[in-house]
Amino acid sequence: MVRYLKERYFDPNWHFHAEYQIFMVLKGEGTRFIGDHVAPFKPGNITFTGPDLPHLWRSDQEMHLGKEEEHCEGIVVYFNEKLLGKSLLQTEEAIRIRQLFKKSLRGLDVTGRTRETVHKTIAGLPELNGFDGVLELLKILNMLSNTNDLKSLASPGYTNSLKEGDTERMNKVYAYVMQNFRRRITVSELAELTSMTPTSFSRYFKVHANKTFSEFVSEIRIGNACKLLIERKINASQACYASGFQTLSNFNKQFKTITKRTPMAYKKEYKAVS
Repeated sequence: MVRYLKERYFDPNWHFHAEYQIFMVLKGEGTRFIGDHVAPFKPGNITFTGPDLPHLWRSDQEMHLGKEEEHCEGIVVYFNEKLLGKSLLQTEEAIRIRQLFKKSLRGLDVTGRTRETVHKTIAGLPELNGFDGVLELLKILNMLSNTNDLKSLASPGYTNSLKEGDTERMNKVYAYVMQNFRRRITVSELAELTSMTPTSFSRYFKVHANKTFSEFVSEIRIGNACKLLIERKINASQACYASGFQTLSNFNKQFKTITKRTPMAYKKEYKAVS
């Protein structure tokens, strides 16, 4: 199934489903959550996720304030293994497809020249009907299975331990953090929000997010800082305080831990590839 999305926001909720999914962002920015992966998203991003991998594309709230005409656009493709058939998947010729499906269980970011090529093919899918669409999807899967331009997203140790009730609770947490990360957030606040004790919440979050709550908040703040450094062309000090950090030294430390580079190096690298 192929859907062209044109909405004020992409995903309203953290969720997962039994189908494989290919999602391409055409318009809109925000934060992408896939398993325990957290990072900004922007137009041109193409992501391939496997079955039962929790995900959420949360659009920036600021983009829509006072702008009724603003919206997000994207193309999403859902399919399951029945598309290829069990017999075909077991053949030697399909070994790369099987490997691709296995990698997708952690979520895959499509990068480099492959992204440019796949972008054109995905863009044409909404116009196709019947078997023509299936043939183009098979072409996309073949391209993805024969390239190194793929980056795994969720960590190797990530497993989905969420139940339906958990997704609702985690949605509350994510929404609260996205609205308040620019100020100091305490575990007690989230414990009250989720009707848990602080100790229980910390344990619960670590199990389901595969990281501590403070690590998660730091990732959200650094993701915001990355966008500010690139899009608004401000310096590291301004990005630091605008993203909720109290000291520049802690910001620099967290930035390097999460992005593996300094704010200045990050900015230079972005300019070099843009």
